[in-house]
Amino acid sequence: MVNKVTTATVIGLDSYIVDVETDIINSLPAIVIVGLPDAAINEARARVRSAIKNSNYTFPDKKVVINLAPADLKKEGTNFDLPIAVGILIEECVIEPEVIKDYAFIGELSLDGALRSVTGVLPLVLGLKNAGLKNVIVPAANAKEAALVDGINVYGAETLSDVVNHFLENPLSATKVDVKQYLEKSLEEEFIYDFKDVKGQKKAKKALEIAAAGGHNMLMSGSPGSGKTLMAKCFASILPPLELSEAIELTKIYSISGFLSSDEPLMTKRPFRPVHHTASPNGIIGGGSNPKPGEITLAHRGVLFLDEMVEFPRNVLEVLRQPLEDNEIVISRAKHSIKYPAKFILLGAMNPCPCGYLGDREKQCTCSEYQITRYLAKLSGPLLDRIDLQVEVPRLTSDELLNKSSQEEASAEIRKRVIRARKIQAERYRDESILTNSELTPKLVKKYCKIDKEGEELFKTAIVKYQLSGRRYDRILKLARTIADLDGSDDIKQQHLMQALQYRVSFNNQESVV
Repeated sequence: MVNKVTTATVIGLDSYIVDVETDIINSLPAIVIVGLPDAAINEARARVRSAIKNSNYTFPDKKVVINLAPADLKKEGTNFDLPIAVGILIEECVIEPEVIKDYAFIGELSLDGALRSVTGVLPLVLGLKNAGLKNVIVPAANAKEAALVDGINVYGAETLSDVVNHFLENPLSATKVDVKQYLEKSLEEEFIYDFKDVKGQKKAKKALEIAAAGGHNMLMSGSPGSGKTLMAKCFASILPPLELSEAIELTKIYSISGFLSSDEPLMTKRPFRPVHHTASPNGIIGGGSNPKPGEITLAHRGVLFLDEMVEFPRNVLEVLRQPLEDNEIVISRAKHSIKYPAKFILLGAMNPCPCGYLGDREKQCTCSEYQITRYLAKLSGPLLDRIDLQVEVPRLTSDELLNKSSQEEASAEIRKRVIRARKIQAERYRDESILTNSELTPKLVKKYCKIDKEGEELFKTAIVKYQLSGRRYDRILKLARTIADLDGSDDIKQQHLMQALQYRVSFNNQESVV
């Protein structure tokens, strides 16, 4: 008689229910797995056989046929080991089929019957819960991660014998997790890099504060040693803590990527992903036969930092254009397309020319106009259009370097203002399914970024003088909205627009060269 065991598979970030159907046929001993399995699932034949025998259960001396339904859905991964083993043990009358009706099973088996952790448990369990399953058994190492999902009982098992005994005489204890406790720990986090250790650069620091408060992209240009990279590393210390919805979404991404710790199953820190300029386009956006998240998705709700941004190949930089605009990336393959979220802050740093000293106060630039033009041409106009803050970072003066008595503002104080501004935005957009000003659509910009007549006159002048595009016009309004939020103002005033234009246009004064 055919029996069914419930599990799930993940494609992208979406979970799909899979029924593992098992049948025993009077024929030569063999295990046949059908239903579009990948190589890892086919190799489960050896793992499951050894795990069952080494757990002191009998393995059928007949042909075992296993179907993964629906048969037209591609399956991959090692999380099918446990449901396949349970299906065989049901056929061997070790487990009664009635007792597993409300259960799902996820896990990889080792040859001795131990359960190993698998990737993607959080999205798998979320999919099972949405399908109406009441209970799920997972490897003990994945139990805390699975328990992040409310409304489903999660049982962590160390071995295949633990799973069997759960239905016979020794039930497993349900795993419980206090999600708030993990999030509260993030508030007590200490950072290695702090803005109190950065001398001078008040304008750049203020720009970074605005970027953190509204989720805006930023590019810093300046001489070598002016502090661009140090300030970028300090940027993580002023980012606001994750909201619960953000933490769950981010945890799903890191779960399928295999980057979660069993001790800390919930992502509580906003990611800061520094990328080397040798990275490939697929490394940035994701890829593979079954596309996995790239750096832009791993930086979701956090920061993607491109140091020496102009050194990146132009084709690598250009793949960022669509994700920066749409806050997501769609990876298309022959059989299917996968969509990953990509709401990240792009933080870039660059030298103004090949030698690095164009416009420097102390050192003379040795580059020709042609070299400078060719160097800066890697940053296309459409890409710069998507970067809200473009700031020059000058060399520090001798007085600034030697002034030991100056007290620079600590990151903790800046972070308080950023959190306050984020709360204002969260309240304003509570019915709009967005969290920050940078996510405003053109329709929402008209609704929430209204300006008075004085502001309109200022904008008319700026549009003509700086030849602002429609995209840049909207982005300046979003930036002004964030500056007003940091100022505690309900309305966008003229000074907020002037400051937004200053940050937006200062770097673009070089666009005639670009």
